[in-house]
Amino acid sequence: MPRTTPFHPRTAARCGSFLWKEWSGYAAVRAYDAHSEEEYFAVRHKAGVIDVSPLCKYDLSGPDAAKLLSRVFTRNPAAMPERRVAYGLLCDDDGCVLDDGTLSRIGPDRWRLCTSERWGAWLHRHARRLDVRIDDTTEALAALAVQGPLSRKCLAPLVDFEIAKMPYFRVRPAKIAGVDGWISRTGFTGDLGYELFVPADQALRVWDALFEAGAPHQLAPFGLDALDVLRIEAGFVIQGVDYFTSRTAAIPSRKSTPDEIGLGGVVDLEDRLVPFVGQAAVVAERARGSRWDLVALALDWAELERLYQAYGLPPHLAPAACRNPVPVYAEDGRTQVGQVTSQTWSPVLKQYLCLATVQADRGGKGTPLRVEHTVDYERRTVLAHVVDRPAFDPARKRSVGERPARNPTPAPVVAGAL
Repeated sequence: MPRTTPFHPRTAARCGSFLWKEWSGYAAVRAYDAHSEEEYFAVRHKAGVIDVSPLCKYDLSGPDAAKLLSRVFTRNPAAMPERRVAYGLLCDDDGCVLDDGTLSRIGPDRWRLCTSERWGAWLHRHARRLDVRIDDTTEALAALAVQGPLSRKCLAPLVDFEIAKMPYFRVRPAKIAGVDGWISRTGFTGDLGYELFVPADQALRVWDALFEAGAPHQLAPFGLDALDVLRIEAGFVIQGVDYFTSRTAAIPSRKSTPDEIGLGGVVDLEDRLVPFVGQAAVVAERARGSRWDLVALALDWAELERLYQAYGLPPHLAPAACRNPVPVYAEDGRTQVGQVTSQTWSPVLKQYLCLATVQADRGGKGTPLRVEHTVDYERRTVLAHVVDRPAFDPARKRSVGERPARNPTPAPVVAGAL
């Protein structure tokens, strides 16, 4: 039976749908109402908050903490200034991905590693003969992600610093509603957003203060269904969906390297204290070239409409993100060149977007491909093109300071019209 997070008394009280999902052994809300559409628009147009306490969290400290992290993480911790956050990977000896996550430097010799799965044994294995302390703080720290264009305004009255000046991918200690905690400018929605880490026994106090401060900005809770649509727009991958961890892959061909899942950019090869596990294999793969690439695809809407019209049907798309894998073919519609792993209709972009693993030579922007699509129980294909990943990348995600509004009294946004 899943465990409950420190915020469960508040999330359970608001969850009228009774839609829950297991996340790393914890009960997590899928959607608070019958459908997640309002939660999605809350994040894209106002502000939303999601309980991310199930994230696995490790605090590492001591003289050799940076050396240990250099061994197990693809980013270069020694090159990170204090209060910096970096996104990166854990790899096995063959250079295949074990997990992805963030690393925060929260002191001169103190770090926080957040991952999808528990890696305590892996960290201790590589910490032998090193002067480092490893604390699993998963249960000690409750975590919330506050995301959306008004997230900064929701948090400003609660924190003891000028949050508008906080740069992207930074972290700092802060008093949050009078509680000592940490705040980072990060998130999984591809929008302006922050993540809060507070002691578990103070979680409800922070939740209540946050919703009181966020009420004028229509702050709303959102669940994993809305997050799935948001992260596909942002081009973010999920372990077990868009790639398989090498520890649990059923067969070798399901394992993936950093370059094969589109994350080669978060691998640092220069000026490391020690090479990371699997570094030699990653370098060797780059010398010979990757077989696969992870890309974003946009389906051709006009062709999709014609396909449904041929059956006398209006276009019918899943009302939420879909994780069922389907084949991707070359433009001829016969030669399979990959597979879609996640797909969704993007309400703000008015596009049907997919994340897909395709042969590396088919990953160039604009490349025409065909995606399997079932209509009236018949498998057909629809034209798609490789597009930018992320497809949704607003300037506010990285901007610092408040930007003056062009219209002091903008018209209210109607979700259904966007």
